[in-house]
Amino acid sequence: MTPDVTSSPKRSAAGGAGTSSGQRFKQLFTRYKLLALLLAVTVIWIFFSFLTDGAFVTPRNLSNLLRQMSITGMLACGMVFVIISGEIDLSVGSLLGLLGGVAAILDVSHHWPIQFTVPAVMLLGIAVGLFNGWWSTYLRVPSFIVGLGGMLAYRGVLLGVTGGSTIAPVSSNLVFIGQGYLPRMAGNVLAVVLFALLVSLTVRQRQNRLRYSLPVVPLWQDGMKIVAAGLVLVAFVTTLNQYGGIPVPVLLLLALLGIFTYIATQTVFGRRIYAVGSNLEATRLSGVNTNRVKLMIFALMGLMCALAGLVNTARLAAGSPSAGTMGELDAIAACFIGGTSMRGGSGTVYGALIGALVMASLDNGMSMLDVDSYWQMIVKGGILVLAVWIDVVSGSNQR
Repeated sequence: MTPDVTSSPKRSAAGGAGTSSGQRFKQLFTRYKLLALLLAVTVIWIFFSFLTDGAFVTPRNLSNLLRQMSITGMLACGMVFVIISGEIDLSVGSLLGLLGGVAAILDVSHHWPIQFTVPAVMLLGIAVGLFNGWWSTYLRVPSFIVGLGGMLAYRGVLLGVTGGSTIAPVSSNLVFIGQGYLPRMAGNVLAVVLFALLVSLTVRQRQNRLRYSLPVVPLWQDGMKIVAAGLVLVAFVTTLNQYGGIPVPVLLLLALLGIFTYIATQTVFGRRIYAVGSNLEATRLSGVNTNRVKLMIFALMGLMCALAGLVNTARLAAGSPSAGTMGELDAIAACFIGGTSMRGGSGTVYGALIGALVMASLDNGMSMLDVDSYWQMIVKGGILVLAVWIDVVSGSNQR
């Protein structure tokens, strides 16, 4: 029987076209991942707004939503560096609860002024983070096991120091960290400053790329980006000013977004975080002290747990032995939803914070609809698996 010599090239061409289309899809998804996340947030808000007859998007609820999201966002700021470096930390929820409980004890039982309480808790968080990192980097215990042990141990310490009871009420100065608002006029000034900073950074980045003969996007694209950012800032400040102003925890989270983004994109330490996660052995052979880099990452994670614990205690006006329960899963899910690769070496801080906004929006919306807690857990678990599946399918290890 004569073989069909024409079918093989056709199949090969079809396969090549399919592969090429798949590669183009992956490139487009990677390039516009941020827009996809923002679209997902928009769809979620429209969905819950429709089901709650508009109550979901009222200034009061959005203010509460952003305040709630800020705690997960603080954890996500530290967790995104941990995951990019190829590690994981399951102890952050329990550590948040422990450090928040310590803050409540110092404030309520020992009457420490806030100017002593906050630095003490932050230093304790850094110390515990260094302890976790020391076990993982120098003693070679897998970070998964270190975090799992810490999740149990720190929760036990919290139950011990609080006696299993709530520590309340905390002082008004500490409460302000979690429940205070930025004055409306200060919020307007902040929006103008942020917009001016965005314009300055965009112009500087464009000039630098032109100076070194690098590819530059069309001018209209930069203009559209600036206009869109300006509209978002106006809507953000205007909405929050209709209910008290910008919450202090949200202000802290915005500051952390700027600081951690700067660390990730503009510092040697930030480049080393990505290098460690991309290829640990090659980074070590190039002369980088990879153990020290990972130790500093875990120290930052401990610091974020301290800040989140302080804000959580201040928001509740009490230290609770159950505070931070499941917080580690929310932080990890926020990172994965925001595009951080489970393989390490890829991820952004702003993506993780948008992921935290997705998680907080789901929590808030389902709570408003009186959805049973078990359904909330099922939905959040399913979204986490979906986010990791998208990461696997996209196969992207680029920043």
